[in-house]
Amino acid sequence: MLPYTPLHHLLMQELGFPVVATSGNLTDEPIVTDEKEALIRLQGIADFFLVHNRPIIRHVDDSIVRVILGRELLLRRARGYVPLPIRPVQTPNRAPLPKILAVGAHLKNTIAISLGDQIFISQHIGDLETQEAYEAFQRVIKDFKRLYKFEPEGVACDMHPDFLSTKYAKSLGLPVIEIQHHHAHVAACMAENELEGPVLGVSWDGTGYGTDGTIWGGEFLWADYISFQRVYHFRTFRLPGGEKAIHEPRRTALGILYELFGEEAEQVMEKKEIPFLRTFCEEELRIFGQMIRKGINSPLTSSAGRIFDAVAALINLRHRVSFEGQAAMELEYVTRKGINSSYPFEITNQEIIDWSPMILALLEDLQKGVSKDVIGTKFHNTLSEIILQVAHRMGMEKVVLTGGVFQNSYLTERTWRRLEEEGFKPYIHQRVPPNDGGISFGQVRVAASRFLTSVQDR
Repeated sequence: MLPYTPLHHLLMQELGFPVVATSGNLTDEPIVTDEKEALIRLQGIADFFLVHNRPIIRHVDDSIVRVILGRELLLRRARGYVPLPIRPVQTPNRAPLPKILAVGAHLKNTIAISLGDQIFISQHIGDLETQEAYEAFQRVIKDFKRLYKFEPEGVACDMHPDFLSTKYAKSLGLPVIEIQHHHAHVAACMAENELEGPVLGVSWDGTGYGTDGTIWGGEFLWADYISFQRVYHFRTFRLPGGEKAIHEPRRTALGILYELFGEEAEQVMEKKEIPFLRTFCEEELRIFGQMIRKGINSPLTSSAGRIFDAVAALINLRHRVSFEGQAAMELEYVTRKGINSSYPFEITNQEIIDWSPMILALLEDLQKGVSKDVIGTKFHNTLSEIILQVAHRMGMEKVVLTGGVFQNSYLTERTWRRLEEEGFKPYIHQRVPPNDGGISFGQVRVAASRFLTSVQDR
């Protein structure tokens, strides 16, 4: 870090060597704000504690911003940006927004509220994986109610029945509006860009609960603020071990291969000609194979994020991850400019994007000894071409790019350019994160529109 306060300057002058700064918290827990609590929870992590007689009222992480297409794109909206509102939010006949509390997603959680023609998004709360994170989530909601003298008329939440945020929403005794995860992503990008629907929403991420009970994540939606239609999606495949596959891209790659080769998959596994297969012992391959074939703890997914993981494993780039998105990030880092070729793919009559021609061609390149950077770049280029072809098929001028996958600079910039070259108008995020940190914003916008429509109907 570079010093940005007088205290930092004094400390670093004394130390005389580079300093790496991280937040004062354990993984999946909110930042510690009380010094007595810090001495207990961070014991064994920090060697020394610098305390102050001025209490910290609320936790706020550092914001994270990436420059894409020459402008800032927020990845984490916190210090310096919160609690600035997103405004004005346009509604039919300029009606004021109903007072909606949106409780966000399970990962990268934020909450949001609507007041007048403004929407206020909270600071980054984090993943609701621990009791401490859930308590922080509840504190932020109470904080917002007090700061803005806010009492909601309704509460918006994700459709996933097991999310802590969803259960909290249903415990409030208010009208509950459940909003599909990827529709919320698209609505967030629409609202930020002040778009009226309908649009073609390209909503790509790692995980989102679909209306059919499967894991979505590679979605093309016809959408406005009221409703959406799933018009195209990636061919589904199984994730052996469910959530464990998220931490082991090699498992996801295994699921891809079983879907790709069908009955011949066992023979492919036995030969172990694809390098990543050598990371499994015989017993693992046998057990995972049975799980996939029988659908035991192996949910179906259409996730674009998981396809990134699978490709990273297939080309021997990353088999296990220690943090979210690591495999996809490393796959992005091997891309390079000047390579314009891509892999084949197919769009079926069932409106499914079939990735099997791409994976077969990729494996052929791998067998020929083509370098990882060339394969990785061709993979990214293929995804851009898929979006372009779907845009042509739908014939919709406005194309919204949203979801955590579009934190990827190479993919976002190339897709933007290709869409513009073909006469489309692409839109991306800027003030609201494309990842799940922007879900609460989209939830508010959809819920508000549905509320206003129901009032008009009455």
